[in-house]
Amino acid sequence: MHKTSAGISGKYARPGNGHNQPDDHGTSSRLGRYRQATVRRCDNPPRSAPERNEFYHSSGACPSLQRRSVNPAQDFNALIKQEIMDDLLSKSDYFGHRYNGRNHGQYACSIKKYTSAAKRPLNRAEQSQLIRLLQNFTATRSWNWRSLTTTFHSFTSSGVFTHHKPMDERIKLTQDHLLSTLLDAITFKCNQKPEARDIDAMGIANLLWAMAKLVDSRQEQTTDFNGAVAALLPHVNALKANFKPQGIANLLWAMAKLVDNGLERIPGLKEAVATLLHRVNTQKADFKLQETTNLLWAMAKLVDNGQEQTQEFKEAVALLLPLVYAQKDQFNAQRIANLLWALAKLADNGQERTPGFNKAVTALLLDVNAQKNQFNAQGIANLLWAIVKLVDNGRERTPEFKEAVAVLLPCVNAQKANFKPQGIANLFWVMAKLADIGQERTTELNEAMTALLPYVNAQKANFKPQGITNLLWAMAKLADNGQESVTEFNEAIAALLPQVNAHKDQFIPQHVANLLWALAKLLDNGPEQTQELNEAVADLLPCVNAQKDQFIPQQIASLMWVMAKLVDNGQEWTPEFYEAVAALLPQVIAQKADFKPQEIASLLWAMTKLVDNSHQQAAELNETVAVLLPLVNAQKNDFMPQEIANLLWATAKLADNGQEQTAGFKEAVAALLPLVHELEANFKPQEIAKLLWATAKLGELLELDIVDSSLKPLVYRISENPQFSQQDILMSLWGVMVWCARLSLISTASQNSVLEKYMDDLFTRLENTSPNSEDEQSIIAMAASWLGRACSIVPNYQTTMSKPQTDFRDQLQSCIPSLKIEEEKCLNSLPPVDLLLPDHNIVIEIQGRFHYVCGDFKTRNGSTLLKIALLKKAGFEVIEIPANTVWSRDLMKPCIDQIKAREVASR
Repeated sequence: MHKTSAGISGKYARPGNGHNQPDDHGTSSRLGRYRQATVRRCDNPPRSAPERNEFYHSSGACPSLQRRSVNPAQDFNALIKQEIMDDLLSKSDYFGHRYNGRNHGQYACSIKKYTSAAKRPLNRAEQSQLIRLLQNFTATRSWNWRSLTTTFHSFTSSGVFTHHKPMDERIKLTQDHLLSTLLDAITFKCNQKPEARDIDAMGIANLLWAMAKLVDSRQEQTTDFNGAVAALLPHVNALKANFKPQGIANLLWAMAKLVDNGLERIPGLKEAVATLLHRVNTQKADFKLQETTNLLWAMAKLVDNGQEQTQEFKEAVALLLPLVYAQKDQFNAQRIANLLWALAKLADNGQERTPGFNKAVTALLLDVNAQKNQFNAQGIANLLWAIVKLVDNGRERTPEFKEAVAVLLPCVNAQKANFKPQGIANLFWVMAKLADIGQERTTELNEAMTALLPYVNAQKANFKPQGITNLLWAMAKLADNGQESVTEFNEAIAALLPQVNAHKDQFIPQHVANLLWALAKLLDNGPEQTQELNEAVADLLPCVNAQKDQFIPQQIASLMWVMAKLVDNGQEWTPEFYEAVAALLPQVIAQKADFKPQEIASLLWAMTKLVDNSHQQAAELNETVAVLLPLVNAQKNDFMPQEIANLLWATAKLADNGQEQTAGFKEAVAALLPLVHELEANFKPQEIAKLLWATAKLGELLELDIVDSSLKPLVYRISENPQFSQQDILMSLWGVMVWCARLSLISTASQNSVLEKYMDDLFTRLENTSPNSEDEQSIIAMAASWLGRACSIVPNYQTTMSKPQTDFRDQLQSCIPSLKIEEEKCLNSLPPVDLLLPDHNIVIEIQGRFHYVCGDFKTRNGSTLLKIALLKKAGFEVIEIPANTVWSRDLMKPCIDQIKAREVASR
C-alpha cells in the first residue's frame, strides 16, 4: 500500500504540547532583565499523562511561579481584571512609538504561568473571558524582540489561539487581529536592514516552535502567517552557531510539523533543515533523552514527507542511534512509543537496517515489556503499528518482536474505550498485517479484534478519509486471510460503506486505489453486503477518471487488478467502468518504465482478465499488453515464483484469446520457462497447478524437452501434497493429460507410464466430486477415457457447425456421393468431432484459429493435441484440415482423393 504501506498515515506521535513542558527547559528567555523586574526561568511541574501520545517542548520564561497549592479560579480571576488591561493600554499610549512591549510580554507570560500551574491549556470558558479582555491587546512594530517572542510563545502554548468548536465569531475575530499584529511585527523585525541586534537563537526557536504548534492545530495558513515563517527561516542559518542542543531539537521538530502540514515550499525551509542537520552532527554528544527522541521523530516525519536522505541526513541518523541504545534504561513509556514509531517510519522510507539500527530497535522492544502498564491508548496503537511496520520492512520476527506483540495485545482490550478513530484504524491495520505475515490467531489477538469491532460502528461518523480507507483495507485483508464473517465484522463493514459515498470528494489517489482494492477483495470473498459494496464501487469509479494523471505506478497496477477482479466477479461494463479502464490504459503505457516485477505480473494478469471479458476495448487492451510483454524479459531475474506462475498463466490465456505472436510475446514465454526449473522448490500447490495448465495450453509453442525438464520435479510433488483444491486438481489433471498426449504423438510410450501414474492419482482424488461446469465434466471424462476407467459422468457437449466445416462436408459429399458422413458426433464421451466417416474409422477435424496458439494456423495448442491423441488412442485415424485452407480446391484435392481411394477400396 505507497508511503503509508498497507495504506497507514497520520500523526502517530504529536510532539509539542506547550502547556506542559519537559524536563529539558528553556527556550524563550533564561535570565532576562526588564527595566523593573528580573524574569527567571521557571521550573516546570511534572507532566501529567496527556490525552495524546506527545512530546513536550520548552516554553517561554515567565515570572517565577513558587511551588504552592493552586486555586485556579482565584488565579485566573486575578488575570482578567479590567484594570490590568487599562494599565497596559496606558503604558502603551504613554510611550507611543517608543514602547517596547515589555508589560504586554509580562502579562502574556503570566497567562502561561497560570496554565503551567494548572497543567492544562485554557478551557473554553477561560479563553472566552480572556479574549474579551484582549480585544485591545495590540502588538506593534516598536516592540522589542523579547516582548514579541515571549508574547507569541506564551499565548500559543497557553491555548489563547485555540479554535474551539463551535467557534464564536467574535472570539475568532479577536484571535485573528491579535495574531495578525504579532505576525506583522515579527516579520518587520526579521526583515530589518541592517538586522535587528536583539534577534537571538532562542527566540527564533521559540517562534518557529509556536508557529508549528499553530499549524498543527489547523490554524489557517494566511499570507501573513506564511510570510512570518519565511522571514524567520534565514535567521536559522545566520544564528546556527548559537543554537543549543534543545533549540536544534525543537527547531527540527518545528520544521517537520511545518512540512507535514503542507508548508514545504516556503522559501528557505530546505536550507534551514540542512543547516540544522549539520548542527546535529556537530553537537551529537550533548543531546539529552527528550532531544534524541524529538530529533529522530522529526527526521522520520521529514523523510516521510519527501525529505531527501542526503549524506548529512544519514550521518545524523547514524549518530543518534547509539544514543538510543545508550539511554535505553532511562526512556519512559511515551518516549519508547515515539522512538519506535520514528524508527519504523525511517525503515519504511528506506533506512538501512545497520547493526546500530537493529540494536536500537531491540533495546526498545525489550523496554516495551518492562513498561507495558504505562502506555496510554495512543501509545499502544503507535507501538503496535511501529512493531509490525518494522517486520513489514524486512525485520525478522525475533523473540523480542513476538514478546512485545504478545504483551501489547491484551492492552488493546483493556483500553478499548480510550482509542480515538485514528487509533482504531491503525490497530485494525496492525491486525490485518499480523494475519498477512502468518501471526498465529491467538486468543489475545481474537479478543483485541472482538473488543474493537463495536467501536468502528460507534465512531463511524468520526473517521477521516484516511481512516475509512485503512479500515476497509484492513477488513479486506482479514477476510482474505480467513477471518470468519461474524455478525460484528459484517456490521463494521456495513457501517463504513456509506462513509465512502459521504467522503468521495475528499479521497486522494492513494485512498481511491486502496479503497477499490479493498472493495474488490471483499467482493471476492463473498460478504453479505454485495449491493452496498457495488454501490461503493460505483461511487469511486468516477474518481479514477478524475484523478487519472496523479496515480503512481503501484496504484495504476493495483487499480488495473481491481478492474479485472471486479469483471471476474460479474461487474458490468457500465459507462463509469468503461471510462475508468479507458483512463488507466494510457497511464500504463506512459509509465511502463517504472513498473516493478510484481506490478508487471499483476498488470498482465489484469489485462488478460479484461481481454477475456471485453469486447469494447479489445484493441486498446491488446496495445497495452504488447507494451508490457517486453518488460517480462527485461526483468525476468526479479520475478518471484507466484509472479512466474501468474505470468505464464496470463501468456497462455492471451494466446487462447488470439494474442498475436509478436517478438515480445515469444521472448516473454521463452524467458519464463527456465525460471520454473530454477525455482522449482518454491512453488506452492496452486502455482504448480497454474504452471501445468499454462504450459499445456501453450502446446507446441514450447519445446517438449524443455517442458519435460522443467515440470517433472513439480509433477512429483502433486501426489504428495494434500493441499490441492478441486480446482487445482482439475487444472493439474488436464495439464498432465496434455503432456501425455504430446508424448504419445511422438511415440514415447515408456515416458507416458510414469505420467499416467500421476494422472491416475489425480483422477482418483476427483472420483467423489461433483464437477460444476462442462469443462470440468469434460476433463474427468477425458481422463477416464485415457486411463480406461469407468466414469459415470457424461458431459453434455454443446454442438455447433462452422461454415468451413459445412463447406468441406459439401465438397466431400459432392465428390463422393456414396460416402457416409456423420457430423458433431461424440465418441467415447470425448468432445464432438467435426466429421466422422464411420465406414472407414476416420475423423476429420476442420481446425479453426482457436485450435492454434495465437491463431497462427501452425502451432497447435494443448486442447487440440489432447483431442487428437485421445481419438488416436481410441483407434481412429485423424485428418486435420486448417480452416483457412478449406476454400482452396487445390489444397483440398489431395485430401479428398485420399478419402475417395479408401471408399473405392472398401467396395
